[in-house]
Amino acid sequence: MSYRILQETAVRYFLEVVRTGSVKDAALKLNVAPSAVSRQIAKLESELDTLLFDRRARGLVPNAAGEMLAAHAKRAQQEIDRVTGDIQALRGLRVGQVHLASVEGIAHDFLPALAASFREKYEGIRFDLDVCPQGDIARRIRDGEADIGVTLSGLPELDIEVELRHPAPVLAVMAPDHPLAGQRQISLSQVIGYPLALPPKDSSLRQLLDTSCSRQGLSYQTVFSSNHLDSLVGFAAAGAGIITFYGELSVRRRLKEGSIVAVPLRDREMNERYIEIQTLARRNLPPAGRAFVQHLADAITRIGDP
Repeated sequence: MSYRILQETAVRYFLEVVRTGSVKDAALKLNVAPSAVSRQIAKLESELDTLLFDRRARGLVPNAAGEMLAAHAKRAQQEIDRVTGDIQALRGLRVGQVHLASVEGIAHDFLPALAASFREKYEGIRFDLDVCPQGDIARRIRDGEADIGVTLSGLPELDIEVELRHPAPVLAVMAPDHPLAGQRQISLSQVIGYPLALPPKDSSLRQLLDTSCSRQGLSYQTVFSSNHLDSLVGFAAAGAGIITFYGELSVRRRLKEGSIVAVPLRDREMNERYIEIQTLARRNLPPAGRAFVQHLADAITRIGDP
């Protein structure tokens, strides 16, 4: 067997099939023809003298040999990134790239503004930001698709280092002329007297709301539902007594503009949400990534400061 095969295009194509579970989807990501991906996978399997995938209803799934090769390839890529980072460190933070994965609310305004402020000091640093569901953040970090994940706390994840865990309470968001807008703090028992704009039932925020309402025997009326933050906040900002729920980071720009107000909730469950900065455990981040983690942590710990 030629071991050089493990360093060639075939492995890059192989990893994309592992990530997408489909030759067609991998080809779209790689901007090549599906036949080119199939040839490279066949080349790998021929050189290694073993099949690498099982065909299942949900697509191509790596078998034991495929899992072993994927793990090797990911470690190799991380080692390349580490060496590249070490070389860049010799030049200071003049060049580099940071790959971010974030849930939607935090990615909307907060992260782009932070990336821009970071580049004011280190203009040679480039950013990639992928917005994805909360449950996908850890996988992207483990697979080497993201250096840093910014998400809301969930169950502990294997091989994930939590660099920062900081309170991110849920706030009641409404128009400035809403009858509850002038309150310093309100409860869900007050909120449910008004029509609500809510994210889907499987969202973590909706689950917090449902848990708290169930505990207190409360019911509410949903008049507008969307999986898009701007739609929910825009609907609440339009008035008519509508209330929605988000953390301060998600609506910071609109709060500064004065188009909405956000009132703290006293209910226990709505104050048990945390924002997390996640990285791969035991990985030495490139200098640009490590510096941005600190920049990000500093900004998050200032949440709520005037």
